Amino acid sequence: MDKLRAMETFVRIVEAGSLTAAAGALDTSLTSVVRSLATLEGALGTRLLNRTTRRIALTDEGREYFERCRRVLAEVEEAENALSARQAKPAGKLTLTAPVMFGRLHVGPVLSEFLAAQPAVNAELMLFDRVVDLLDEGMDAAIRIGHLRDSSLVAVPLGTTRRIVCASPAYLRRAGTPRHPADLAGHRCLQFLGVAPGAEWEFSGGDGKTTRVPIKGLLATNQIDVALDACVKGLGCGAFLDYQVRDALAAGKLRRLLPAYEPAPIPVQLVYPHSRLLSSRVRSFVDWAVPRLRQRLLAEG
Repeated sequence: MDKLRAMETFVRIVEAGSLTAAAGALDTSLTSVVRSLATLEGALGTRLLNRTTRRIALTDEGREYFERCRRVLAEVEEAENALSARQAKPAGKLTLTAPVMFGRLHVGPVLSEFLAAQPAVNAELMLFDRVVDLLDEGMDAAIRIGHLRDSSLVAVPLGTTRRIVCASPAYLRRAGTPRHPADLAGHRCLQFLGVAPGAEWEFSGGDGKTTRVPIKGLLATNQIDVALDACVKGLGCGAFLDYQVRDALAAGKLRRLLPAYEPAPIPVQLVYPHSRLLSSRVRSFVDWAVPRLRQRLLAEG
């Protein structure tokens, strides 16, 4: 604690611009501030500040130490805030978003269990097969399937899913079974835009490289139910995420195609804005949901 106080005093001196101003900000005496700085410099064995009667200036060592001190103090503050949030009783409105079918299959049931355990919390769950900007749309947290591009979000890994190609037995009897991704050139294909938005599907080339295969799109839709129904009814081959076709595969309504050429697994993550501003209800939901969603994805694998 003495070292943390000394670090905080040093940071306040730099931010305030003088030892006197730092003493006022810390509500302590100038003598105490001077003593703290001298003790810190003695313990480090280096001068942090060059001081004159009118101004202070950071040394090179002091500038580096100042940045590190700010990060350490921010982490300490965040840890204390997180503990306080966990001790507070969760209450208020929780707003979440997730991909449509993943939300129906997994997030909805986990959220219902959470609300039953936390009667002071109410929730809004919005399901979209698109990336939602959490800050712009006022969302507390989201399930993201895919690699993240927004580094300002905290991401908690839940597991992985795979992009797979399927077709109904009736379609395969009529059109034949593709044995290589290039064979899809001779097949009718169904595009679920939430998985493969372009007119090409990705496959692994077997050598670790990704190859893109042009497909003939018979139907393109942003609704998973429409694409899945068309595939089951034998209209063509469809590309889906494995959890989306789990039941249809198990029931024999669809067959998995080209498993040796499937691309690498896709990460599934729970994301939320930086944890320093996290409310008790959001933190409680994250703590509740993460192990349960991980277990659900593990069971599907």
